[in-house]
Amino acid sequence: MKKTLLVLTTIISSMTFAQDCSDLFISEYVEGYGNNKALEIYNPTASTIDLSNYEITRYSGGTTAPAASYTVQLVGMIAPYSTHVGVVDKQDQNGTGNEAPVWDDLAAKADAWYSPVYATSPCWYWNGDDGIALTKSGTTILVDFFGKLGQDPGVSWTSVAPYDDSAGDYLTKDHSLIRKAYIYQGDVIPGDDFNALLEYDSIPPTIMDGGIEVGNWASLGTHDCDCNAGSVSEINESSVSIYPNPSNGVFSVKGIENFETVSVINSLGQNVQTINNNTKSVVNFAMNNLRGVYFVKLTDANGTVVTKRAIIK
Repeated sequence: MKKTLLVLTTIISSMTFAQDCSDLFISEYVEGYGNNKALEIYNPTASTIDLSNYEITRYSGGTTAPAASYTVQLVGMIAPYSTHVGVVDKQDQNGTGNEAPVWDDLAAKADAWYSPVYATSPCWYWNGDDGIALTKSGTTILVDFFGKLGQDPGVSWTSVAPYDDSAGDYLTKDHSLIRKAYIYQGDVIPGDDFNALLEYDSIPPTIMDGGIEVGNWASLGTHDCDCNAGSVSEINESSVSIYPNPSNGVFSVKGIENFETVSVINSLGQNVQTINNNTKSVVNFAMNNLRGVYFVKLTDANGTVVTKRAIIK
């Protein structure tokens, strides 16, 4: 496979701007403890896409011209309105240190494994200060860029300008970032400031459950995107939104009056709360130890179901 160095000036001069919902983009980023690193790619189109036509490149710590080994070609096919989850290839349950395996619940989400040996393929080993490019294979056509090209933010990109570790909360170190539903295409201006919260919801990647760390990547493998206009619940889908999101467990659901039943479901598929014939928009299930990703399932009188993701911090 031909590896292409994506130099800053080359990228900017050769950018092809995609139309809304016309090409792949990064829908979820995971930078967790140890080797728990993953990337979710979303297909917002009505066609199946061959992933071998795309590559991922890691720009480590502000570099603008990484070595060819920092690029890997994606594998497999991605169906319409579906996702591809790539996980760093650490599967040896006896591995220790740098060879420690990814956690079981993250491994279960993998559609493909990448970069098994760091020395020869360091692409999938981001640690909070690395830019990530999604490009067309063997070209400089940029499809999406995560981070800010040429900037080393220190430990992590953050929530406050200049979005480096000089101020604000860490967002890309020991966190997961989920693309907001109203984002229809990738960022093809790699040198712009990375104000991540404009396009992503940020959640910690691990939670404490009875003193045991549990991976908080339940939403990997599905993505809520408004590009999917082919849904049978298109009208209802477009009228429903959750705010604030993330929240502390108390949030409002716009359009809730059109539904007879509202259920809050956790990442294990267990029902947390059900509300029947609700006339108020506020949903309250603020209880201890409920931090994580949940799904709000709304059912109308005709049996049409709309599901929205809710993040509790």
